Amino acid sequence: MTNIHWLELLVLIGVLLAIVIGILVFVLTRKNEQLSRSNNSLIKLTRSFHELDEQAKLIVRTDLELNKTQDELDKRMMGLETLQKISRLISTTLDEEEIFHRINQPLFIDLGFEKSLILLSETRDGSFVARVTFGFTEEEITSLINQLKKEENLLQALKEGHAFSSVITPKQRKEQILKIFRVEHFILTPILAKDGMIGLVFVGNRTDSSVVTSGDEELISILANQIGQAIENARLFEEVYRSSQMLESKVQERTKQLALALEEVQKISKTKSEFISAVSHELRTPLTSIKGYASILMSEKLGAIPGQVKERLDKINKHSDNLVKMINDLLDISRIESGKTEIYFAKHHLKSIIDNVHDLLTPQLREKNLQWTVHIDPTTPEVMVDKSLIERVFINLVSNAIKFTPPQGSISVMAKPHEDLVLIEVNDTGIGIAEEHLPKLFNEFYRVDNEINQSVKGTGLGLSLVKNIVEAHGGKIWATSEVHKGTTLHFQLPIQGIKIAKGLKDA
Repeated sequence: MTNIHWLELLVLIGVLLAIVIGILVFVLTRKNEQLSRSNNSLIKLTRSFHELDEQAKLIVRTDLELNKTQDELDKRMMGLETLQKISRLISTTLDEEEIFHRINQPLFIDLGFEKSLILLSETRDGSFVARVTFGFTEEEITSLINQLKKEENLLQALKEGHAFSSVITPKQRKEQILKIFRVEHFILTPILAKDGMIGLVFVGNRTDSSVVTSGDEELISILANQIGQAIENARLFEEVYRSSQMLESKVQERTKQLALALEEVQKISKTKSEFISAVSHELRTPLTSIKGYASILMSEKLGAIPGQVKERLDKINKHSDNLVKMINDLLDISRIESGKTEIYFAKHHLKSIIDNVHDLLTPQLREKNLQWTVHIDPTTPEVMVDKSLIERVFINLVSNAIKFTPPQGSISVMAKPHEDLVLIEVNDTGIGIAEEHLPKLFNEFYRVDNEINQSVKGTGLGLSLVKNIVEAHGGKIWATSEVHKGTTLHFQLPIQGIKIAKGLKDA
């Protein structure tokens, strides 16, 4: 019995031990699960912490970049305001000495530069004379002028119209300029006139905390152009004034010399026109100034002027308007070709556009007693176009038709749909165009040699602008004509519009 008792006891102990082990295993398993969940939670928290840390860093970087961008915008706005102030000051005088007197030190301080210098070339040996200085001693100016005189390759590059800055200048050239002017950051640009370089504008900073930007370079370049134009206007005015004084007292004796002088003025005017065409986007402000000066002088608010001078001032006033129109056409053509024009597409009825053009040109049509007809196919849908630009197309085409159509003639406009296009024709019963001229008709500055063009002035930009507008809408334009019977301008536009250039927008 004793053995049986011990055996039962051992079995009981085994069972209890198994139960305890099971409980321990269960508890351990639960603990492991809890530990695993805790580890997962820890991993998620760690990941969330890292994500929050990255987001915080991104926010800080973005804030720094925004602050930097805001500072640059503030600096640019201040620079533009200062540039406008300088332009207004120097554009209201025809005295060369007064021009430099008005470009004083506070204005250059407003532009944000520690050192500034304007040099004019006034001697035959190529040396310079300082007209405006800030941040340089007299000894430093003398030294740098002497060094500049020796740097023939640098001077030649400036004479060719090249500007230099610490932003993009090649290393060797940059070191050459830094050695002369002893600054860390700089902009060096030529002052140009019709006869070439007449001076230099230099601005710079000595410390890395005041670096120059491409925006600064653009501002200084515009300032140099304005100074050059102001000096040229002053010198031209002085030259005209002296000539008028001499002519007033020696009119009969100097008739031949006057003819030669007028021929020279015509050559200068031609050269100037070519220059304006080359840099038309920089000439709007100077042209406005020229027109204003002519008006002021013609009104004799600055004193009485001779009749001959007044006649020439009247010509200057009229030609200024023509130049402004030509520059605007050139800028429009350039913007469209480069894809920088904002074209706002919206659905419009062609009849509404054509009626607006007819209302605008009715006086010219009545003056020549021209018959006007319009036929729009009833199935023609609304077209996705920029209304103002397409109106300019019709204005140019109809104006040309009026100009080249004799009195009692007729002009007609027709439009009809064809697949996904609208086909449009502007037809006249004018003098027509010879077949050999048609391929060149839409070239810039091209004018057909006929009796009307010989008597009526023009720029030859109208049809070129029309072609660019039509092509910017995804269409094309061409002409058919028969001499002495009339001309038809054909163009087509996609009904749904097309966006083929950067910057085009839906209205």
